[in-house]
Amino acid sequence: GPGLRLRLVELDPEAQHKFYAVISNPLLWFIQHHLWDLAHAPDITRLEADAFENGYVSVNQRLADAVAEEVEERGGRATVMVQDYHFYLMPERVRARCPEVFLQHFVHIPWPAADAWRVLPPPIRVALFNGLLGNDVVAFHLRSSARNFVLCCEELLGLEVDLRRFTVTVGDRTVAARWYPISVDPGELEATAASPGVAAHERRLSERRGDHLILRVDRTDPSKNILRGFRAFDTLLDDHPDLVGRVTFVAFLQPSREDVPQYVEYLDSISRLVADVNLKHGTANWQPIELRLERDFDEIVAAYRSFDVLMVNPVFDGMNLVAKEGVLLNQSDGVLALSETAGAHEELGEHAVTLHPFDIQQQADALFEALTMGREERRRRLRACSALVRENDVARWLDEQLDDVRRLREALRQGR
Repeated sequence: GPGLRLRLVELDPEAQHKFYAVISNPLLWFIQHHLWDLAHAPDITRLEADAFENGYVSVNQRLADAVAEEVEERGGRATVMVQDYHFYLMPERVRARCPEVFLQHFVHIPWPAADAWRVLPPPIRVALFNGLLGNDVVAFHLRSSARNFVLCCEELLGLEVDLRRFTVTVGDRTVAARWYPISVDPGELEATAASPGVAAHERRLSERRGDHLILRVDRTDPSKNILRGFRAFDTLLDDHPDLVGRVTFVAFLQPSREDVPQYVEYLDSISRLVADVNLKHGTANWQPIELRLERDFDEIVAAYRSFDVLMVNPVFDGMNLVAKEGVLLNQSDGVLALSETAGAHEELGEHAVTLHPFDIQQQADALFEALTMGREERRRRLRACSALVRENDVARWLDEQLDDVRRLREALRQGR
């Protein structure tokens, strides 16, 4: 196939820290996942204002300059596909240098309604929106996020929008909002699942799993709602003492963003809660929760093949590919227990056991429902989920974007 050229951009370490560990995470991430406890946080101080100007703005400018140089080398009419919340300011800056560029920006996390953005001071908020509106297309995983984006442009910026066509008018330009649910590569995952390493892990897992295996696979991010998931499991064991010694909750958790204080505190809280649940319910030869903080993907794939229940209960998530990986690979008629606020619920929710991410008792009851569901019903649900993932794979996700980019780019050029 065609060769790819990678260009790295060197960043000032202090600017990179402000860009990533103050503004991108936690400030923007927490806004877009509804994680701030607004009575107490965030406080927008001179620290955040400085981090925005001398971190987020400066890094976006550095990247925009590098992209613009590449576009100019191609005659100024290249297509640029920007990824995610770290680079909201970049498109406007690229367009300022390259007015004939075609820009598509994929936002991989949820886009909340207008009031969530009022956490940010108006100058920062307006700068972020204006940056994104430098694109020709702003893309999301979900229709609801695309709709929220369009409505935010109307409510917060006073721009003319078309909710039928999902467009925003910016001067003499039209910006389109689109949605494309991301997915996985079934062939690659199934090749991994067929490897000897996975088979060895699967044998070891079967020796210690007990009658039932509940699984979760996550980064230690507050948006993943790990604490409430373990509290729900604690409640399940309280409500159904006959399950003590018979069900094991295996949690593969990848420590995440350890330079951000909120993430360090969250991991500490997880470790304490797991210790409490294991002390409360554990026996001499059984531990209710097995916590794994080392990521071995072969072992995770073995667990995907073996679970009885896969718990995916985020507070909010743009998509959550764990849900798709799990139902694709499972060989045990496993049940997906999926938060109604996970992006994957839009596709898989009909065949999952739905979780309400804030209701501990409901999640405990849903786990019990999933564990005690009849074999035929479990099999039917799993097959339906797996078929959806196969049909809507990552190749289709990319192809649909590229088809739209080609179509919209051509329409724009004819309009010029």
